[in-house]
Order: sequence, then C-alpha cells, then structure tokens
Amino acid sequence: MTATAPADLLATIVSATRRIVEVREARQPLDALAKARTRRPRGPAFEAALRAADGVGLPEGARIIAECKRRSPSKGVLRPQYDPAAHARAYAAGGAAAISVLTEPTFFDGDPQHLRDVRAAVEIPLLRKDFIVSEYQLMEAVVLGADAALLIVAALEPRALARLLAQTEALGLAALVEAHSVEEMQQAVDAGARIVGVNSRNLRTLEVNMGVLDAVAERLPAHVTAVAESGIRSSSDLVRLGAAGYHAFLVGERLITEPDPGGALRRLCGR
Repeated sequence: MTATAPADLLATIVSATRRIVEVREARQPLDALAKARTRRPRGPAFEAALRAADGVGLPEGARIIAECKRRSPSKGVLRPQYDPAAHARAYAAGGAAAISVLTEPTFFDGDPQHLRDVRAAVEIPLLRKDFIVSEYQLMEAVVLGADAALLIVAALEPRALARLLAQTEALGLAALVEAHSVEEMQQAVDAGARIVGVNSRNLRTLEVNMGVLDAVAERLPAHVTAVAESGIRSSSDLVRLGAAGYHAFLVGERLITEPDPGGALRRLCGR
C-alpha cells in the first residue's frame, strides 16, 4: 500500500529532525560526543570511489551507492525483515562502490545504530543519509563510522549549507550535496560542493521526474562528481545517465525490495 505523505514532506521531516536532535544533544552534549571518536572518516576514499574511471557509463562499470533503508514515505515498508548489516555485506559482495544507510527514524524507520552496525560489517565507504541540520549530526556521523554525510540544499539556508560543508571537511567527511533542480545545483556548487547528488524525486511531493536528471546534467560543471538519485530501475537507465555525465548512481528501493539485494545489484550492473 502506498503511504500518504504530508503536503510538504520535507518541511515536516526537517521540523521533526530538529526536535529529535535537540533531545539527543541534551542527553549527550557535543563535547561529550566528540570524545567518543575512535577513527577519522575516509572522506577522500568515498569521493574517489564515485569517480573511478573503470567504465563509467557502462552497466558493468557503474559506481553504485547501494542503500539500506527499511521504509519509504512514498511506498511504506520496503523490507519487513530488515537487517542493515546483512544487506550491507550483500551489497559489498555485489560490487557496491559505497553504501548509504538511512538513519532518520520517523519517516524511514532508521536508527543511528544501523550505521554503527553496517560499519562493523563492511570496510567500503559509508554515507550517513539523514536530514542533517546541525554540526551535532555530523559529529554523530563520525562517531558512528560514516565517511560521508548527506546535505540537502532544499532543507538548508545558504549560509547553513556553507557552514555545514565546511564542518564536514574539517571532520574528514565527504559531503554529498543533494539538489532537485538546476537552481539548487548551482547553490550547491556556489557553496563549495564537490559531490552533487541530483534527486529526481521531489521531497515535498514525492513525485519522480526523471527529466530533472537530464536538465541538471546539462549544466553540471566538469569538476563536480555527479550522482544520479531515485527512479533508477534498469541497466539501460545506467547507460543513459552515464552518457549524460553522471559518475555514480544511488539506488535503494530497486535493490532493497529484492530477496537478495546483492544479487539484484549484480544483475542491475550486468555482473
């Protein structure tokens, strides 16, 4: 059954996230959280994994960020028996370049512990996918074992985006900066983003428009590592989007709903 989303889902999630983060920070202040760091993130390794030149544009050489998520606001529960560590191991064995882990609890059934579990299970670069609005969440990402964090242009004021980008770099994280239009892509680049994810799904309405990927690709600067997100279903999608200029592809629903997510990844890429 398709889930019913609020009229402006993004605003609803961001508001809920701010409240949740306030509670966590009251329980464990930023200074105390920082003392729990045991490793430095491998942000450069995450970025390099997305831009490897071994056949970009061809299914077998596609660089996939495979996603672990239990639930989607648009589709409801995607995987009732959800074991992010096991799914991550399957993705790694299937040739994923990196793994994205949803940690947002209210709308995606995520949990920060899922990221910690995945880090213990695999060595490849990890992306914390959440609605990040504060430095506290970036420090959490470091402590939990992430190498990169998602920043969403539409969820942040320009000054906040620039500040969080600078903080990700200072912490050793890479930043995947998500845009949903040419204008948002330009805001990301102007703020200093080196990795730009172009999401064909409108986070306010949940509608998917694959034409967004083509429109933004035409305007992407050559120095930016471009990641296509949402709506990718087949090898032909990888071929078309690779030819348009995308270096990597974030794929979640297409894989996580399969009995064998790792096998689904291999089939998607013709491996």
